[in-house]
Amino acid sequence: MKMTKIIVGIIMIVLAIIILVQSIVKGFGSPDALVRIYGGTAELIVALLYLASGIVYIATCGIDGLGGDIAGLAMMLISWVLGLLTFKIYLTLQLWAWLALIIGVGFFVWHIILNRE
Repeated sequence: MKMTKIIVGIIMIVLAIIILVQSIVKGFGSPDALVRIYGGTAELIVALLYLASGIVYIATCGIDGLGGDIAGLAMMLISWVLGLLTFKIYLTLQLWAWLALIIGVGFFVWHIILNRE
């Protein structure tokens, strides 16, 4: 589990950079003001939550407690809700939202199953 958290944390930090660049490029390239304001801001917040969650996973890779996984789950659930609320404006945000839900819930459930044994 330790190595998996480190790898997924690094992947989430890289994805945060990709989401950030994507929000900046789409925000400048779109003629629609609604996409620039709401979609770009939502994607920026999702990128920051991905970054924070990746850092939490890396920082808590050696800890057996559920604190890091609960924090990661909370941030990924916020990303998921934010992505679902704005996906009609920003369609690619739906991909990042569902990926956030899978990662957050997956690590939380996996850690609970490991602690049960």
